[in-house]
Amino acid sequence: MTNYVEKLKQKNGFRMLSGVSEEAVEQAEEKLALKFSDEYKEFLFSCGVAMADGHELVGLGASKRLDVVENTLDERKMNSKVPMELYVVEQTNIDGITIWQSGTGEVFRVDSNEKPVKIYNSLFEYIDLE
Repeated sequence: MTNYVEKLKQKNGFRMLSGVSEEAVEQAEEKLALKFSDEYKEFLFSCGVAMADGHELVGLGASKRLDVVENTLDERKMNSKVPMELYVVEQTNIDGITIWQSGTGEVFRVDSNEKPVKIYNSLFEYIDLE
């Protein structure tokens, strides 16, 4: 497994909570009926939730506002055009833009009630760590 989390920790304004257990990740995947990408799991195990360089990545172990399960379920209710295998990784809070990821690692941008558009091949590419 690559060490992107260490690179993330070097970003401006980095802050995180503590990582979560494998059991917590499995429970979240079960609630969402999907599998997280390996890099997102690495992020969850190491950080739980993190902020860095203008990004506020949702995860596990935080408030509802920063919880991947809550954000994904809420967004699914508002936009039926998003495939069920995607999960929210960031709420940009700009013009209704939400950033999603697939279990294979691809990252998508969704504007309001539109279809997802692939923007990066990985979460760490999205936050400029590759």
